[in-house]
Amino acid sequence: MGILERKEREKEDMRRLILTAARKLFLEQGYEKTSIRNIADAIEYSPATIYLYYKDKNELFFALHEEAFLKFMEELGGVRSVKDPFERLIEMGHRYIKYAVENPELYDLMFIMTAPMETLACRDELWEDGLKSFGLLKWVIQECVNIGYLKNTDIEISAMTVWAYMHGLVTIYLKNRMSMFQDDQQIQRMQQSFTLFSKMIKESL
Repeated sequence: MGILERKEREKEDMRRLILTAARKLFLEQGYEKTSIRNIADAIEYSPATIYLYYKDKNELFFALHEEAFLKFMEELGGVRSVKDPFERLIEMGHRYIKYAVENPELYDLMFIMTAPMETLACRDELWEDGLKSFGLLKWVIQECVNIGYLKNTDIEISAMTVWAYMHGLVTIYLKNRMSMFQDDQQIQRMQQSFTLFSKMIKESL
């Protein structure tokens, strides 16, 4: 390995170290209570080191948010190979649940914490990552309407309705509210609920 390659790998390792520590602190302490100094202390470096990679806390959080959505879109993007539009919608729901269950911390950063919206406000930007995933959902629903599976032609409202249900379902699970059932059937309950919801939207939308 050459000197340049080694330096580049060392930089990437440092970025990963910073992001991992920042994600942990953001989730444990909250965005507002986490400072660059807190993150620096966690990785046992000076704050100046972090500023070599990220100009402020907003940029650091945005990097985490962007990385999480990239992984999310890779998971959802697989639905494009499903030929039948309604089966594609069902597969998208299953992949949404899978991503949330397997990546609870990332899901929290993406959809539950308010910090992403605050960082976007500071950057004067739209929530492009959210729009991309929502756009994929709208495309799937439009295909369902085109082929006659769904009748509601207000694609945006239909997509919002589906997303709101999915988000509510996985949030109940991630925040341990299903523990009230006192069994180990939480994942099964989610899948059964989603199956019922799928039948409902086919009959009512």
